[in-house]
Amino acid sequence: MAELPARILDAIAALARPVCAHLVDARLIPARVAALRAALPQSTTILYAVKANGHPDVVAAFASVADGVEVASGGELALARAAGARRIAFSGPAKTQRELQDAVAAARDGIAVTMNVESVHEIRRLAHAGGSDAGIAVALRVNRRDAAGALTGSHRMAGVPTPFGIDESDLPHAVAEAATAGLRVSGFHLHAVSNNLDAAAHAAFIVDAVGWAREAAARHGLELDHVNVGGGFGIDYNGSREFDVDGLRGIDVDLPIVVEPGRYLAGPIGWYAAEVVDVKRTLGRWFAVLRGGTHHFRLPAAWGYSHPFTVVPVDDWPYPFDRPEARDVPIDAVGELCTPRDVLARDQHVERVRAGDVLVFANTGAYGWDISHHDFLRHPYPDLIVLR
Repeated sequence: MAELPARILDAIAALARPVCAHLVDARLIPARVAALRAALPQSTTILYAVKANGHPDVVAAFASVADGVEVASGGELALARAAGARRIAFSGPAKTQRELQDAVAAARDGIAVTMNVESVHEIRRLAHAGGSDAGIAVALRVNRRDAAGALTGSHRMAGVPTPFGIDESDLPHAVAEAATAGLRVSGFHLHAVSNNLDAAAHAAFIVDAVGWAREAAARHGLELDHVNVGGGFGIDYNGSREFDVDGLRGIDVDLPIVVEPGRYLAGPIGWYAAEVVDVKRTLGRWFAVLRGGTHHFRLPAAWGYSHPFTVVPVDDWPYPFDRPEARDVPIDAVGELCTPRDVLARDQHVERVRAGDVLVFANTGAYGWDISHHDFLRHPYPDLIVLR
């Protein structure tokens, strides 16, 4: 079990009972961005992927130290603007006309907006929204046949049939349509996988992506300002592997690159804390039943893994009867929902856990609250706390 920072322990101790909270330490944000910046080529642009954690204070903190943000909806675009983002890249395969119009409005207000265009139809709709005279930069998102190579991760976005991007064989049509619409193609968007843990493989992917972009630009008469290689820098939630950014050092490319990390930047700055409501043994298996669960932190159930936790003892016991507890046993950490799939961890050994103690799950700053089904059973929301 991981040792918890004193700031997080103090914040948990100050919460109302029963404890249920997502906590983020915003003071860690500059160091996360700086470590990534130091490992990448000097000309790299770092955009924080808002989808990882869209808390307004988190977005504002990343916008202040990164070069900008990446958004994938009109709601995230509004968040980015409110956070004072200087540069915004807009991705996503189903942008509505209103979202395109809002992006055009942002560009007209002086924000550097790049539209990562997903189809020929979207090129036409962006032109119809006024993109050709608003100063919007266009990057064509391409689903390359051999996109990922040796790159592995939890989700493949390219190199396989997906709804993301333009089929490589349709690239000539897309380039011609952009020219007809008066839109200047200034880059390619080549994001390929999510949650890769091999930094050396990622470095090789970046070099390959830039080489492909350079050749494609020459074939189609394009002058590129950048190649967006996406995000995908991973976190090992239940093991000992680490995406070592030092493996990105020495990347040698002749075009500026853009990266869009979310999980790598935001994951380690967050913790999810949930109080144990009951400790029980049924049919030979021990359970710690929490005030919380997958409606707050869906990732373990969605990905089918057990997320490690730390038991924080709480000595206060307000009842006149015995306190349920388990000692020196493997235990499942389960939530308050009426489904057997509401499980955050299975078979984690505990020396002792009692009703009233708090389980704290680290590395939950990304894709925690934001992707969870908040309103199932209408339980109260967790406290959302950003420490500054």
